[in-house]
Amino acid sequence: MEGAEATDAVAGAIQQGYRLVDTAQRYHNEHAVGEGVRASGLDRGDVLVASKLRGGDHGKGQTRRSFMTTLTSLGLDHVDLYYIHWPNPRVGLYLDSYEVLMDLRAEGLIRAIAVSNFLPEHLDAIHDRFGEYPEINQVELHPGWPQDDIRAYDAEHGIVTQAWGVAGRGKGTMDDGTLDAIAAEVGVSPVEVALSWAVGKGVSTIAKSANAARQRANLAAPDIELSAEQVARIDAMPTVSLGKDPATEEEF
Repeated sequence: MEGAEATDAVAGAIQQGYRLVDTAQRYHNEHAVGEGVRASGLDRGDVLVASKLRGGDHGKGQTRRSFMTTLTSLGLDHVDLYYIHWPNPRVGLYLDSYEVLMDLRAEGLIRAIAVSNFLPEHLDAIHDRFGEYPEINQVELHPGWPQDDIRAYDAEHGIVTQAWGVAGRGKGTMDDGTLDAIAAEVGVSPVEVALSWAVGKGVSTIAKSANAARQRANLAAPDIELSAEQVARIDAMPTVSLGKDPATEEEF
């Protein structure tokens, strides 16, 4: 989602009650997102804006330059959450980048440090070197890929688990009929069922839609009450990942 579509979607979502806007350099829409935040009419302090460091910009000097480019593109004076998008373990510079984010946090340019697609081994390395954990770990998480081990690790170490791809579309996660059946029983969409399931697991969710009606429905999804039997059926769905393996993936 880019350009005017992204600006209108962000402004409309904020006006409907969304308070977290998630973007990244790789999404090519930071400028449009910043425009949407301003167009919403809401006070800047009431909206959390998140962006991400792309893999090709790891390393001390490049991380700072990349962040300043993001800040300029957004047209803001700070970013509330700034993520390292992928650990890129073969390159092995994510710890250097994390150190720069700590400096940016001390300067007031970012409010909190987050990571995306990090495994426990990467989070352990951060703690071993800096004595802290990131605030958030955003990972692929949906009914077909529930990330039980990651969620348990994050909870033990005070890290918020945040889901991307919670609707699970793309490789058959939504196609076994379970979510469709439960959606029909509850009277909502399969995506709303997936969002409700994730929130019930204590997971922060990111939902994407430019459609105002879907935005409203997704925002109300945490209020959907799934029975224990329905949750058990979702938990028993076949497992399939939509993404790439953080242990080997290299984003550039």
